Amino acid sequence: MDNQNTKTKNGNAVNTLDYIGLPGAEIQKITDALQQLLADYQVFYANLRGFHWHVQGKQFFTLHVQLEKMYNTAAEIVDEIAERILTLGAVPENKFSAYLEQTTLKEVSGVTSGEDIVKHILEAYKNVIKQERDLIELADKAGDEGTSDMLTGFLKEQEKLTWMLCAYLTK
Repeated sequence: MDNQNTKTKNGNAVNTLDYIGLPGAEIQKITDALQQLLADYQVFYANLRGFHWHVQGKQFFTLHVQLEKMYNTAAEIVDEIAERILTLGAVPENKFSAYLEQTTLKEVSGVTSGEDIVKHILEAYKNVIKQERDLIELADKAGDEGTSDMLTGFLKEQEKLTWMLCAYLTK
């Protein structure tokens, strides 16, 4: 996506990057990677909603509540990613059709087994955690501590949740 400028009252364009001191050439790589992460998180969010709606079995009450927490967290992350893209002077994608073209995740539907749901979630986390680590490295090279810090916060919680989900699958 192209960089976004904001018009002031006198009609002059104002670019956030002029004020936050990040190099534009490197930032384009970061916003492209953030757009990818945004697409994947939107599909992940939709999958989590579906899992929440369709879960059945002995663990229904436990998983139903946890899945709601997870999709609420995913929605917050989507918003943070989009706002970071805006902060870096680009425009976040908002069409689901574009997300589906760009995502590296698969849409999942009709899964009712708690164990299968958790396995799908773990695979999605494996994917986004790798993307986030790669993006942190990219952001660190560009001196973009804001993006790096945001992603590090995501990782801490995702790693803990991954541990918990793996414990759930232990027999």
